[in-house]
Amino acid sequence: MKIWFNKVNESRRSVVEIEANEFYIGREETNSVVLRSPLVSRRHAVVRVHNGEMELENVGLNSCLVGDTEVLGGERAKFTSSVKVRIWPYTISFETEEVAGISREELEAHLRTTVADLELRIHKKLLERLDLYETDSASGATPESILSLENNIEDVCREMNLFGDINDSLLEEITGLGLRDHLINQLIMETGADEVFDLAALTSNEFDIPATLVPERETELHSLLQFLREKLDLEKLPDVSQKIQRVEDRFIDVFPLVRPHLHGELRKYLVLRMLKKDLKDIVFGFGPLQDLLRAPTISEIMVVRSDQIYVERDGVIENSGRRFISEKVTESIIERIVAQVGRRIDKSQPLVDARLPDGSRVNAIIPPLAVFGPCLTIRKFPIQRMTMDDLIELGTIGKAAAMFVRACVVDRKSILISGGTGSGKTTMLNVLSSFIPHKERIVSIEDTTELRLHQEHVVSLESKPANVEGAGAYTIRDLVKNALRMRPDRIVVGECRGGEALDMIQAMNTGHDGSMTTVHANSSEEVIARLELLMLMGAELPMSSIHRQIASAIDLIVHIDRLPSGQRVVAQITEVSGVHPDTIEPILTDIFNRRDGKSLRPTGYLPTFVDSLVEKQLLELEFLYGAWEGEEQSNGKS
Repeated sequence: MKIWFNKVNESRRSVVEIEANEFYIGREETNSVVLRSPLVSRRHAVVRVHNGEMELENVGLNSCLVGDTEVLGGERAKFTSSVKVRIWPYTISFETEEVAGISREELEAHLRTTVADLELRIHKKLLERLDLYETDSASGATPESILSLENNIEDVCREMNLFGDINDSLLEEITGLGLRDHLINQLIMETGADEVFDLAALTSNEFDIPATLVPERETELHSLLQFLREKLDLEKLPDVSQKIQRVEDRFIDVFPLVRPHLHGELRKYLVLRMLKKDLKDIVFGFGPLQDLLRAPTISEIMVVRSDQIYVERDGVIENSGRRFISEKVTESIIERIVAQVGRRIDKSQPLVDARLPDGSRVNAIIPPLAVFGPCLTIRKFPIQRMTMDDLIELGTIGKAAAMFVRACVVDRKSILISGGTGSGKTTMLNVLSSFIPHKERIVSIEDTTELRLHQEHVVSLESKPANVEGAGAYTIRDLVKNALRMRPDRIVVGECRGGEALDMIQAMNTGHDGSMTTVHANSSEEVIARLELLMLMGAELPMSSIHRQIASAIDLIVHIDRLPSGQRVVAQITEVSGVHPDTIEPILTDIFNRRDGKSLRPTGYLPTFVDSLVEKQLLELEFLYGAWEGEEQSNGKS
């Protein structure tokens, strides 16, 4: 049996051949498989093989993963040789007869690492010829600077003998990666403004000069891409996100069909085109982030280190396989992103929180605060406005609950949305705000503008940090106080995280019914404790007074959870019906909850304001519960 293992984020694999049916894995040299890391126990696991079946017993202190199953110390798990074992920071593959097949993710990570190493070598050569950092700041992406850079890239590749016969097989694989990226980029650029929010302010720089493109090769490239589109049946898919997902999942299956058409000149042209694009992105754009910022399937980009860029797709965090070629380039691109929004980042101000022109939120932090190098987190702006129908289709909320919260918004019930980080609070706030009647005047207040309200009569306010001298700051609390003088019908605050909670609660109690906001909390019950703390940050008040203020201000709490699968679901819809006469604690009663852990169900409790909803014909109780029963039957059939 051969055992292959490699560190996470490293494509280079080591192999050990073992004939015994029982062997140990650990840090000490006495083990059959030695994983040299302090995170691995001296003797971490023992693997036994019997009649073609394998069993792993964890004999160490730290857990390990067998496939998707976590195995704790003292536990065992059976598996087949095709299943990978992960003992952090290593991935281990087992093979009984022939070399273990490499997955799509591993192949892509290997190729991207190879390309990044190659681009680093070219970049170093270019630095000897040109001052790339000055090229960007002095003249920007002018035709002359782009042409000069491209010519120098070609010269460097010739000097390195990159296209020699010895590199043929590697260049063929790199060509496949370049074709896939080009096809995805083509799909994104074909989308209209209605499908993808315009990112032109950030990523329209393709830096292509028609004079440097070879018409004959471009025609061949277009034919190959058209052939791939037909084989992948992309035109049958309704939106760009599904098309991109199809390309990412199935490209490796159809690429062998185009291999015979990749003759030497075309392969050289495609590889050179890919290298030019990546290096132009580094010099004039956002490097490996250029394509990630544009991809509609990605909701968050997280740069942990220069060689570790994670993304969030469908609520699941995964390694993108992309990397910066050096830490200096990482810092340079972070500075470029921050500069475009009028901010700066350096050792005297190593932390920046900003908003990109498309609405995406950016947080950047560099040494000395970031110990292991520059870190960047970009929460991308949604590609389209989510509607309640979308949330129902995604399983975030049931139809009955959706009807109920809609009726509450129209009837001017004050709503607080709670949940953890990334649980979808802002998305839910956006959706609920769409039910506010168009005749009403709305004042929205946020730290970074994320809300896109559907109404016309909306005043959007955004807080402002202090300037270099430490003056000129305007907080959320300042804006809430000012909003009260702007004759609002409703106030919508993106998030309460400080003393502004006191002003928001007071606003709800002084004629601004139907206002909405969000807070971080783990359940509807914890919302009260959270509000207590936030209101005390605003003023020293008796707890009984705080509880009375909360109970009279808030009508409804909508709590959202994020499941381990990444799905966001409404877990509780709770009424705040008053204060207990003895304890003076707010009375919370669930109207809907997920007590079975599977679906959002009505508890049978009718809110105290249900008569108002029925009288105004905003809600029919029979239809409300009938809709839920229909959902239950539908779930049963599925």
